[in-house]
Amino acid sequence: MRDFLIIGGGIAGIVAAARLSELGSVVLIEAETSTGYHASGRSAALFEPNYGLPPVVALSRATGPALAEAGVLSPRGMLLLGARETAQDFAADVVGMELDEIGVDEAVARVPVLDPAGFDRAALGAHAFDIDTDLWMQGLLKAARGRGAEVLTGRRVGAIARVPGGWQATTPAGTVEGRQIVNAAGAWADAIAAMAGIGPLGLVPHRRSVARIAAPGGHDLSGWPMIFGAGESWYAKPDAGALIVSPAEEEPMAAQDAWPEDMVLAEGLARWQAVSRVEVTRPVAAWAGLRTFAPDRVLVIGPDPRAADFLWMAGQGGYGFQTSAGAGQLLADLVAGRAPALEAATVAALSPSRLT
Repeated sequence: MRDFLIIGGGIAGIVAAARLSELGSVVLIEAETSTGYHASGRSAALFEPNYGLPPVVALSRATGPALAEAGVLSPRGMLLLGARETAQDFAADVVGMELDEIGVDEAVARVPVLDPAGFDRAALGAHAFDIDTDLWMQGLLKAARGRGAEVLTGRRVGAIARVPGGWQATTPAGTVEGRQIVNAAGAWADAIAAMAGIGPLGLVPHRRSVARIAAPGGHDLSGWPMIFGAGESWYAKPDAGALIVSPAEEEPMAAQDAWPEDMVLAEGLARWQAVSRVEVTRPVAAWAGLRTFAPDRVLVIGPDPRAADFLWMAGQGGYGFQTSAGAGQLLADLVAGRAPALEAATVAALSPSRLT
């Protein structure tokens, strides 16, 4: 029996494996045939340390140095666009994400296809970075495996039961046991908790859709920032020579392998078209992912108060990668009985006990 049985092979489970393998033996099981398949494989891959509520920001700021040290960050920057009808959201975003207001002309100089008729205010932040998500996950997996962790894919959990000394998860390929369970199952986290007889915390998956279009006007997009509509009403981001565009929707739905809807994608492309002088072309690809939130939109990290050997690493929402190192370290600190580096109020705000 391993010390830790981690369920879920997205970034949450992977970083848990990397950190907990420093404390004991680890086995990670993932339902799909590869790790990082669902939300982690469909991330916008941006590190914006001021994005989210205060406990999320604290985790992000704790994560930044680890991402930088791993060499997985590259400069991107972010550009916020607004208009008279979105003035309140624009002002809140400027303050919340610590952006500097700039003129419309400067915004157009940075992104030449922008149409000044579509917005009348802009703000810029240099503290946003692209994350090489695959390199980060592979580095964490290498570290975990180097300490003896076992990663098993294609192991969808069908049942969970208590056994002497710990827990047993039943999969089509057999059973896997661990003294403690780490629930890092993303959109399926509440289902895993229910299967274990612990009970759900009210985590809800939300769909977000993305379309990839050819580089507008044939421009080189490598130096463009990520562009947001005020209130995160849409976004556009350079990606491998193309542009990904999203309506930034949050549609609650059951846990599943999500797919985009044509009308939702069309809405996102229309929002981009409203600020662009270049006609939007037909998407060359499209996909959707699930962002899973707790009721208060803050991650859930630590032991369940109803069962101390059932550990939560869930509710990442849209912050999974940018909070990953801080979240993994917090989980390891709690398991080891160490005082976390995070403030006590932040640790409490992240604890599962707030939701039980």
